[in-house]
Amino acid sequence: MPMNAPLPYDPIRLRHLAGELITNIRELGHAGWTPATSSNFSMRLDDQHAAVTVSGRNKTKLCEADIMVVDFDGNPVATELKPSAETLLHTQLYRRFPEIGCVLHTHSLVQTVASRLFAPQGHVRFEDYELQKAFVGNTTHDDSMDVPVFANTQDMHELAAKVEAALDKQSMWGYLIEGHGLYAWGRDMAEARRHLEAFEFLLACELKMLELKR
Repeated sequence: MPMNAPLPYDPIRLRHLAGELITNIRELGHAGWTPATSSNFSMRLDDQHAAVTVSGRNKTKLCEADIMVVDFDGNPVATELKPSAETLLHTQLYRRFPEIGCVLHTHSLVQTVASRLFAPQGHVRFEDYELQKAFVGNTTHDDSMDVPVFANTQDMHELAAKVEAALDKQSMWGYLIEGHGLYAWGRDMAEARRHLEAFEFLLACELKMLELKR
């Protein structure tokens, strides 16, 4: 982009989103859900762009300069900074669902262990938990919900295609990647956080139940 050319997005809105992202990501980092420089986070900036975390940053020490802009193909916009390699997993959701405003990807111990334990069956099933009502669209505990578990790969286009196929088959607010962690999303940060925390609790319940059955 030529110097002094107008930005293709609203910088004031970017600054606002950066502040919201930083505050929430630091909380998740201090909770131990973003070890080392892992995890990535984003919010919808407008109908063509998203604000995402820069690759390789310590998530407990983020500043405004660590939040960059990408288009919905995952390409950096008006910056030389590098986004996470997994940016396509964020932008595919913004492209497909105009109502989605926030995507959170974390690597808690519970999420990572569950992703490996349930990988052979390809999903984790939650049944009869009151907290299932934390997810938008779920109005009763008297039901079941399946959370997909995808095999890990460095080929983000391949992984994004598998996610897309799953989205064609079922309504969902998150998924696991084997040996990796959890993706969760919502219409805004508050809703995405609620979904993320509900997934964490329910996964912990499933792991505890398996432990008690031994």
